[in-house]
Amino acid sequence: MDAAEGPDAGLPPDREDVVAALLAHQRRFLAFVERRVGSRAVAEDLLQTAFARTLEKGGALKDGEGAVAWFYRLLRNALVDHHRRQAAEGRALEVEARDADAATGDLELKGAVCACLTDLLPTLKPEYATLVRQVDLEGRAVPDVAREVGITPNNAGVRLHRARLALKRSLERGCGACAAHGCLDCSCKPRR
Repeated sequence: MDAAEGPDAGLPPDREDVVAALLAHQRRFLAFVERRVGSRAVAEDLLQTAFARTLEKGGALKDGEGAVAWFYRLLRNALVDHHRRQAAEGRALEVEARDADAATGDLELKGAVCACLTDLLPTLKPEYATLVRQVDLEGRAVPDVAREVGITPNNAGVRLHRARLALKRSLERGCGACAAHGCLDCSCKPRR
């Protein structure tokens, strides 16, 4: 919330004092959040989101100093949610890193990729094909590919999972029993 907007930026008169009280403590709020997240930019984002929620749920506001205490509770809840999201993202990256290490373990198997896979890859959605090609065939890390494509690592992990399932179904339809047993000596022609 920008102090230049003023407390009377289209708010009902009974809420002006609440917004004025919150704006008077804006720097304290920012320092409170920044100490807990370690980043000014993240703190500003969290604070802005909290201010927006406050204005959306104006009916829950107390007046004056009561609003400040209420807002600190709102900020604490926002911090808990932020840290939970960070922890979940970290766990997902760890799992993906372990999967990537396991996938690179057998280079000989990578060299024996079924020719049908290469033929069926273009039939996937382009964003799925890109992930499968870069992660599974080229051996790149999911976070690196995600950053390059402009999505979060979690989103990339979900897309990769869906891409693998779609590719598996296509291989099973096209190769039948060959796909179920490994495709190492594949001589089938995929049906399209």
